[in-house]
Amino acid sequence: QVHVIESGGGPVQPGDSLRLSCFAFDDTGMIFAMGWFRRAPEKEREFVAGINWRGDRIDYVDSVKGRFVISRDNAKNVVNLQMNNLQPDDTAIYYCVAATSFSKLKTPDSWGQGTQVTVSS
Repeated sequence: QVHVIESGGGPVQPGDSLRLSCFAFDDTGMIFAMGWFRRAPEKEREFVAGINWRGDRIDYVDSVKGRFVISRDNAKNVVNLQMNNLQPDDTAIYYCVAATSFSKLKTPDSWGQGTQVTVSS
């Protein structure tokens, strides 16, 4: 089974940074990509960022390029999302996800419970 849990959200002001972390327990040996979705208030979930196990395949939604950095710490089975220069439009519940391949990150196999990020003055 695959269990995903994320943390690191919280209230911040515009321009601040947060670092989200996600731990994925995978006893299937089938998870080779992880990433993040978010759901803003009254909006649909959107893909934010993804990374494969090797870290050589990375994707971001256009709105976070240049501000967010996704990375992996494979020794700890952790994926991080460094979020810089946060803006009110980044306010959302952020979900860590896991998939069997990088190409399948848009339809993840497993979801975390979500962590709230609130950006306001």
